[in-house]
Amino acid sequence: MLLSPSPRGAELAARVRDFIDTEIRPIERDYHATLAVARQDGTQWAPLPLMLDLQSKARSVGLWNLFLPAGHGDSYAGKFGTSGSAGLSNVDYAPLAELMGRSLLAPVVFNCNAPDTGNAEVLLRYGDDIQQKQWLEPLLDARIRSAFLMTEPGVASSDAANMQATATIDGDQVVLNGTKWWSTGIGHADCELMIFMGVTDPNAHRHQRHSMVIVPRSTDGVEVIRMLPTMGWYDEPYGHAEIRLTDVRVPLSNVIAGPGRAFEIAQGRLGPGRIHHCMRLIGAAELALELACRRAIARTAFGKPIINLGGNRERIADARIAINQARLLVLHAAWLLDTNDPAAIGAVSEIKVAVPTMAQNVIDMAMQLHGGAALSEDTPLSALWLQARAVRFADGPDAVHRGVVARIELAKHADTVAS
Repeated sequence: MLLSPSPRGAELAARVRDFIDTEIRPIERDYHATLAVARQDGTQWAPLPLMLDLQSKARSVGLWNLFLPAGHGDSYAGKFGTSGSAGLSNVDYAPLAELMGRSLLAPVVFNCNAPDTGNAEVLLRYGDDIQQKQWLEPLLDARIRSAFLMTEPGVASSDAANMQATATIDGDQVVLNGTKWWSTGIGHADCELMIFMGVTDPNAHRHQRHSMVIVPRSTDGVEVIRMLPTMGWYDEPYGHAEIRLTDVRVPLSNVIAGPGRAFEIAQGRLGPGRIHHCMRLIGAAELALELACRRAIARTAFGKPIINLGGNRERIADARIAINQARLLVLHAAWLLDTNDPAAIGAVSEIKVAVPTMAQNVIDMAMQLHGGAALSEDTPLSALWLQARAVRFADGPDAVHRGVVARIELAKHADTVAS
């Protein structure tokens, strides 16, 4: 079992770390201050010049589209990714995602942010040549942004078989109807691509009813009902929205991989995406632990450094242990994905339960050590905590993943006779 990055992966990690430390970290406070002004002007959904400048620098040094997967992204890596290089394995990309998780800006700077990475992988793995030329290439080039439309407000979306939105085939067109929400990315001024999931054949097997369809943002019948705040945070310039599609017509050729294959595509999309989410959260937990240590050493209360009060040393120790455990669990899942091991299904569900909860707990501990400052925008902790809490819903809630792990575990004992 090889959980260490390759020499190339280690070299990229060193370069990503250096770029974050020298280019991103020094301007983060200015970026967020500029974004706050943009909110007042109503221009917060357009990319800020500071971000465009950072993206240009990252691209110029070959730190671009690092998420492109080995064997699938190789043909694009030289043109739209790391210069002249093949795509990365999950084990090699995982440390890069962790480093990006230490900054709220870094994933966007390197063009490695959700939902664009997941949508790009869908087109890369399942799109045809025309779809890739029209949509994948500009997405990798950051000329457009994208959104993913799956979750619905009217049903329990933890079970995608409940989906009510439809993608009905009508001759050489597909007609889309339904309401989606928490559609990440739709707020961005450059969002041109939406990938919509809907029911095509309600009488088919439950995993063959749905299709994924490319929908240009400007298509007639697409209505953004409202942008959704997450506990008061709008996550500009990408944002999350509730969207209504009414008799939206697109060519049948916009169906990705063919009708009825949405579940298959979703599983191919979500495995690597869950690795990305979890490693970014490990990075966020590392940052929170670092901030907690610095705060606890520097501040005094009741005549003592905070670190020496109320079991805080034990809390720091427990956080370090939890982060290290989580990292090994994710790297193991990444290795299983890289080796096409069927056990990856259970391993990915394990990390989706363990890592967001770990990150939320570590960040919460750091917030407690910061007192009221942690609730403000003077530290990144409140945003990091919200990110960890939200991921416990995204890509499947905890209960669903626990069900997967339990089913796999119980199957090992299927021959047990109840007494």
